[in-house]
Amino acid sequence: MTDISRTQAWLESLRPKTLPLAFAAIVVGTALAWWQGHFDPLVALLALITAGLLQILSNLANDYGDAVKGSDKPDRIGPLRGMQKGAITQAQMKRALVVTVALICLSGLSLLAASWQNVGDFIGFLVLGGLSIIAAITYTVGTRPYGYIGLGDISVLIFFGWLSVMGSWYLQAHNIVPAMFLPATACGLLATAVLNINNLRDINSDRENGKNTLAVRLGPVNARRYHACLLMGSLLCLALFNLLTLHSLWGWLFLLAAPLLVKQARFVLTHLDPTDMPPMLERTVKGALLTNLLFVVGIVLSRLAS
Repeated sequence: MTDISRTQAWLESLRPKTLPLAFAAIVVGTALAWWQGHFDPLVALLALITAGLLQILSNLANDYGDAVKGSDKPDRIGPLRGMQKGAITQAQMKRALVVTVALICLSGLSLLAASWQNVGDFIGFLVLGGLSIIAAITYTVGTRPYGYIGLGDISVLIFFGWLSVMGSWYLQAHNIVPAMFLPATACGLLATAVLNINNLRDINSDRENGKNTLAVRLGPVNARRYHACLLMGSLLCLALFNLLTLHSLWGWLFLLAAPLLVKQARFVLTHLDPTDMPPMLERTVKGALLTNLLFVVGIVLSRLAS
């Protein structure tokens, strides 16, 4: 292997293109904190770093777990990663996982040191951080990984939505506002839609290899209906937040992304061939990012206009 091919193999396993979704939830939580006058740039930066490292850990662990179990075979529609290609050994990936966990601990403890106000906060987020690390690893690693029994979607909703948005909000605002769960849920639903497209793409190979994702359990038709519900549910959550809490015309800015999400939902509903899904993965990511970005811009403009 040349140095260039090794570098490419690691980039394929790190999957840097997945990082913007992890960052988006932190940005949404931070924007909500700023809207309420609680913005802390150091906490926001450390939260972004920690979220990015957790996403990288999840990507590496996913590569390791699927390669060890042999669930990602050459006949799958999705791309093969570094370990599946034989460019990265198990020992090398294990070392990378250990290093990433160490960096997460360093970043996470720095985040807590910069933000905690009482012992309860410190202990609570220490536990949540530990659970995040465990969840990132056990998605595909272990004797009974939860990604193989259809629980990946609820995990994404929790960690990419509720924990990321509410966590970044709380570490800056230090209070719980129930209404904030609406945009947090919207972020989680959009991230789950990305996972579902990935699972729809690989639905046949996953079924054959015993990887019973929620898409496999629902079947190709219901999994597509579920996808449409995820996209439309995110818009509903943001609309309710604006109606109940934000009360601003700028708060409807996210609706500019609605035609894109509706178009994506219609495409998925009408195309039953898994080979049609790979282009939709990138489009779903872009649609999720655009929706979150427009919502954040609406939050900023609503405060500036008040």
